[in-house]
Amino acid sequence: MVIKDTDIVSILEEALSEKPQQNLEEIGIVIKIGDGICKVYGLTNAAFGEVVSFESGSRGIILDLDEDYVSVVLLDSKMVVKEKDIVKRIGDLFIVPVGEKLLGRVINARGFAEDALGDLECEKQMPVMQPIAGIADRSPINRSLETGIIAIDSLIPIGRGQRELIIGNRGTGKTSIAIDTILHQKGKDVICIYTSIGHKQSSTAKIINKLEQYGALDYTIIVDADAKEPALNQFLAPYTACTIGEYFMRKGKDVLVIYDDLSSHAIAYRELSLLLRRPPGREAYPGDIFYIHSRLLERAGKLSEEKGGGSLTALPIIQTQGDDISAYIPTNLISITDGQIFLDTNLFNSGVRPAVNVGLSVSRVGGAAQTKAMKKVSGMLKLELAQYEELLAFAQFGSELDKSSQKALDRGKRALEILKQNEGETYSFVDQVIFLFLLKEGYLTKLPLEYIKQYVTQCANYTQGAHNATYENIATTEVLSDEDAETLKKAAEEFNVIFAPE
Repeated sequence: MVIKDTDIVSILEEALSEKPQQNLEEIGIVIKIGDGICKVYGLTNAAFGEVVSFESGSRGIILDLDEDYVSVVLLDSKMVVKEKDIVKRIGDLFIVPVGEKLLGRVINARGFAEDALGDLECEKQMPVMQPIAGIADRSPINRSLETGIIAIDSLIPIGRGQRELIIGNRGTGKTSIAIDTILHQKGKDVICIYTSIGHKQSSTAKIINKLEQYGALDYTIIVDADAKEPALNQFLAPYTACTIGEYFMRKGKDVLVIYDDLSSHAIAYRELSLLLRRPPGREAYPGDIFYIHSRLLERAGKLSEEKGGGSLTALPIIQTQGDDISAYIPTNLISITDGQIFLDTNLFNSGVRPAVNVGLSVSRVGGAAQTKAMKKVSGMLKLELAQYEELLAFAQFGSELDKSSQKALDRGKRALEILKQNEGETYSFVDQVIFLFLLKEGYLTKLPLEYIKQYVTQCANYTQGAHNATYENIATTEVLSDEDAETLKKAAEEFNVIFAPE
């Protein structure tokens, strides 16, 4: 048999190339194990975030690459892994199920059902670490995401595709704002994903029960990694939620993802990093703590029309201690996000709920997406509230105020009454416009403070019934024309005659 020279050359080229030999599995061996972390020798071509399989049937994720070995964190701590066990590369990154069938379900960070409703049916599976859409694939945020909370929609508006941080001390109503926002999306064609990280099971169960009670589970997915879960599951949970959200976003839908909360997420990652023997930095957090949150939150945004026009809005929650927003993790997240809603303990304790501190809260994007009608009635509101806070400090010292200051103080009190809302109580965009219109036009000036909320809500209901054409016109056009303003004045005059406080 004659072998051609070209054949010999090609065989030599293939033998000397760096390509792995065909049909050979790359395997390693466990050289050390402890605290759910394995050190594996022999996986020389392994990649960060890759899933590996142990001979016992357990799986793990590679979270550290060293010169001589890789560090693998076990996905299931109940499975027994011993030293000298064989480890195989699967060749895939960690993937989770995505699809329409997940709506109404409760899943864990690994993509398994936790609601006793049977196995999950998914359309496909996607890696949790996805590449982020580039600038060319995005478009400016131009649509508002209504929360139903007047203080937010009027003063700190959120746009579809924005990243808005909810920040405050423990027990100031951060989760309540997030849940109320989910409840308000009913009928608005927004898919919601709530991520519970490091919470008690009872707390998460209450939230699920509330969503079910109000019919919100039909458009909501719960990703749960409670306090008893391993640190790895708590670390993966927000990425799992974001991946599911991205699936819907790429199909042209609007998605709202809530991460509750990223303080627990950072603590879980710190625990993993210390177990992996990484050098600790400030407050013992690893050097890449900023990167893991930016990598997550940069995935939010609005896609261009060519890419489907979908959006992913992120509402990360962070817990502070002693109202200290200058701590390490809060400052990291403030610098990553497009604004923050700061909940003040003093306001909460004084009965102002939601306890939104207007002075420290900001939205760097949502103003561009705010409706013209809302801009028209809320233009001076932030300034009036700032003047009120300033004058309140003087009034506490018992100093006499001139008439204009007294007027500003009184107006601020009335504005504050409108902004107060009970938990689970949300208002439509048109109702909010009517509330603020009544304040702006002076219809609340002579009304006792305790009757203000009754007055504005009943007046909005009266306008919807008696002047429905105007009400629907504002809802459709999102503009408050001069003609509509005259009709609202007429409705207020009519309502004044029949208003009877309870």
